[in-house]
Amino acid sequence: MDLKTALNECSVALSLFLNNRFSEALDVLRPWRDVSVCHAMGYGSILAMQAGMTFDPRDMQTAMLALKDGLNTCQKLRKRRSTVLDAISYMLYKHEPEQMTEEEMHAELCYAEVLLQMAALSFVEDESMIGFIKAGLKMRTSYLTFKECETLLDKGKDNDAHNHFVGGVNMGIGSFNLMLSLFPARILRLLEFVGFSGNREVGLSHLRHGAATNSLRSILSAFTLLMFNIYITVILGTGECNLAEAEALLKPYTLKFPKVRQLTHSAAND
Repeated sequence: MDLKTALNECSVALSLFLNNRFSEALDVLRPWRDVSVCHAMGYGSILAMQAGMTFDPRDMQTAMLALKDGLNTCQKLRKRRSTVLDAISYMLYKHEPEQMTEEEMHAELCYAEVLLQMAALSFVEDESMIGFIKAGLKMRTSYLTFKECETLLDKGKDNDAHNHFVGGVNMGIGSFNLMLSLFPARILRLLEFVGFSGNREVGLSHLRHGAATNSLRSILSAFTLLMFNIYITVILGTGECNLAEAEALLKPYTLKFPKVRQLTHSAAND
């Protein structure tokens, strides 16, 4: 399956998912999840969200298996490096952006997204110190891969596929920065020492750009901004709530996806 067709099918699956037709969305993605990174990431993501809502151990296990399969699919389609030492050096040291095909760029992006979801599930599934360390390593690899994808933003063609790639990078970098900026300053300094970045303004800027693009991840960036403005700022008592911005970002989706409208209004009323 070519990249354009894969992205179109994932857009169909996303529409089904947002209209509360979860089983149909999975049916669209399931047949191609072993050969398409977009299908693999989408399939695992839906199951991961379901597990996050139910906290059922069986759902957790099903989601983790799907994400592991998705990671294998991404690994098969990522750009290969000649040796293990080359791969380690590539992750640890600064270098010029590599030349990649569109398919390889999307494989990198989906790899980062799947790893991040695996880390999130690992935190919930295994609360031991070893589990915490393993999840932390997955998060760091995911973050570094998102950063690598960021260096490729100017390398792609000006087409719909690259627009989807840009939207995914903005969502990933933005979510990481916003999430990490919520940690206390002492912990944040430690995280920055090991390679993370937790700049709130940078995170919000990336998410705003991601929400403004007409891409697969646009609505996810918009939802992240909505949750930040409605819940997180209230919980933290920062006084930064910007409900008008979040409503404006979600407005394009409310007619197309009625469930989104219900979520927006119920959240606003809370």
